[in-house]
Amino acid sequence: MIGSTIRPRNPVSFDWFDGHPLVRTSAVQLPSWAVALLLLIRHAPTKETGRSLSGRLPGHSLSGPGQEMAEKLGERLASVRIGAIYSSPLERTMETAAPIAARQRRKVIPHPGLLEVDYGSWSGRTMKSLRPLRNWQTVIRTPSRAGFPGGETILAAQQRAVAACEELAARHRQSTIALVSHGDPIKAIVSHYLGQPLDLFNRIAVAPASVTVLDLGTWPRLLALNTNGDPSTWQ
Repeated sequence: MIGSTIRPRNPVSFDWFDGHPLVRTSAVQLPSWAVALLLLIRHAPTKETGRSLSGRLPGHSLSGPGQEMAEKLGERLASVRIGAIYSSPLERTMETAAPIAARQRRKVIPHPGLLEVDYGSWSGRTMKSLRPLRNWQTVIRTPSRAGFPGGETILAAQQRAVAACEELAARHRQSTIALVSHGDPIKAIVSHYLGQPLDLFNRIAVAPASVTVLDLGTWPRLLALNTNGDPSTWQ
């Protein structure tokens, strides 16, 4: 799919894919085929991001750099007319959603379907301590078979997250909505809508504070993946 950028005289720019607007603002009328445009946003980093598996444990707020990234994300999305903002109820996702909501003048609505995978007894452990475990190799190589002691399976997490996307897309037909979640759920969501086996979901990169764009129109389409705000990408 090839995209071209149209730059009007005003400061707002639009990216187009197959002749349809990707970034929707007040200057763009939604096409009749649209159902919902989902902005899947991974939370900005905490001090533990990449070092330990925070899971659903409370008390993991954004780091100083993470707060800065969240503010920049809010600025980046300020020109996009967002109809609703939903977030995993955890601190790091709610804090990431807050600057977006402030600029959109909307409230952040917690949604349990966007929660992190329940890693059970693995929650709070360092990545270094987990890598030698036999089950770690299952998580990496065949995640469709992976489950966490006292937690949930990755497959169950995928089903939960996709159900949330379908619910919210149906609730906000012909709107752009922001869903702030976590790395593994977003990768699982993208895998589902691409028709990709869950065992390949670790081939998808979803960085902190990145935006992935899904159009749930007549057929689901991935319009952007893991975008970082570079003007040469989707915005």
